[in-house]
Amino acid sequence: MLARRDPYQPQGPTAPRRRPPRPDGRAPVGQPSSPGLGAPRPQDPLAATGPLHPLANRERNQQLRTYDSQVKGSFDNIVEVLKRISALQHEPDFEQKAQALAMDELGFPLPEDILANAWVTQLDMRSLFAWCVFETYKRTSEAFFTSDPLGEPEDHAFDAFVREDCGFHLLDVTPCADGRLAHAISYALRLPFSSVRRRPYAGAMFDVERTVTRWIKTEHRRHREGAPNQAHEDTRYLKVVVYHFSSLDPHHQGCAAHGSDDAQAARSGLNRLQDFRQAVENSFCCGASVTLLLLGLDTDTDAIRIHVPTADGATDLNRWLDAREVYSQTASMAPEAARAAIGERVRQEAGGGIEEGMVRFISRLLENNISQIDFVRQFHQGAYGDAGHAERFIGVGIGFKEIHLRNLTYFAHMETVEEGAADLDVGIKIFKGLNISRGLPVPVVIRYDFHSSVPGSRERAVRSCERIAAAVHGRYRDLSRQGFLHTLLTVRDGDHHKPPEVVGSSLQAPAREAH
Repeated sequence: MLARRDPYQPQGPTAPRRRPPRPDGRAPVGQPSSPGLGAPRPQDPLAATGPLHPLANRERNQQLRTYDSQVKGSFDNIVEVLKRISALQHEPDFEQKAQALAMDELGFPLPEDILANAWVTQLDMRSLFAWCVFETYKRTSEAFFTSDPLGEPEDHAFDAFVREDCGFHLLDVTPCADGRLAHAISYALRLPFSSVRRRPYAGAMFDVERTVTRWIKTEHRRHREGAPNQAHEDTRYLKVVVYHFSSLDPHHQGCAAHGSDDAQAARSGLNRLQDFRQAVENSFCCGASVTLLLLGLDTDTDAIRIHVPTADGATDLNRWLDAREVYSQTASMAPEAARAAIGERVRQEAGGGIEEGMVRFISRLLENNISQIDFVRQFHQGAYGDAGHAERFIGVGIGFKEIHLRNLTYFAHMETVEEGAADLDVGIKIFKGLNISRGLPVPVVIRYDFHSSVPGSRERAVRSCERIAAAVHGRYRDLSRQGFLHTLLTVRDGDHHKPPEVVGSSLQAPAREAH
């Protein structure tokens, strides 16, 4: 299908839309609770009014919905609980009442020193808020690694499917660092997170040199260890870029890194992919070729568009296969007939000659995304209420394997503040609207993974956290001095499946100041 515009995208000026209320009846993040100006939200053509698609996984949708609601609810409950605690601060037995309320509602105690100082000055709500966000993050991370809430029994079978049926020995996916894509792997694409190498970058503009280094390590391991498969096996390294766009507010809620210009986002992603392949081939000849795939994600509906490569590996930016169109065309079919129709659509889009392995992989992505389209129909009336940013904290550094929820975290992937200053500035700007405008601080979780098999790796990771923390507080000195910026320092052993370890915080005495 030749698609020069999104058929579901409103044409002409787009009126601001009123966001639907949260399930608990409260106003959405960034939306005043009182009525205001704004046109009704355009009705998505697939909004949930009828039965689900025959390929939709209803049970998995409910499982993912439960996890999403529990985690985000635990963060969103913080403000309401702190309001109640603030109202108690001049009552007798304030500390005991506050601790009891925190344990009942949040599941953890509050810092005793902050509560004890409330009678001298006003209760330090900024530090208390940051403390609660960090404690909630820690508990969320621990639960992810101990209870595997996103795992499925067939996850291990997926690795065999990708290698044996599709011909790829590694999936390396770069989504944009925007928090609205943090769920791209486990939700939108329904891929097992353990089977995917994920590195978000602003605008999906990944670092070519570092990606080449990771490719070299992957191929070296295949030669030396036969993992994930033997080097003589005819499989390839698949590099995927996921850019994003907004079908309901294309001029304001697209990718900020590309000025909400969908065409620019796609073009930049493709250019970066081609640079990566060229770098590999220049250094290791054509026999070391990688396979490239460009995807677009609609942050309003989670529907994907796939720029299906042709038989020679070329990608046409003006052509894509829209998952919503595939959904509509197969909604009345039996499951096996729908799968066959999807595969045929992929072949047609490629113009013939495409490898069957790529057909199978793209078909699986489309089938998986059909479940996510129905997820948004089931639980969000066809389009998300938080069309813009609604992240709960900023994640800085390298890691965050446990974050797979939409609009939970704004990522700033970096090894130094200098190289990631632009991304971090965007995050701070976002949180000035989300938090500081309401008198709340910006919570920043700094994270570096290490490998315990490498001597001194943990110590270097800790020093990286400390260096980045100092640079962050220095760059935003005024915010830090006023208590509007707090940091939590964490490291994690990438050689083992276990939660991160806290190694420092700006809330530790004497760093914290009363406000």
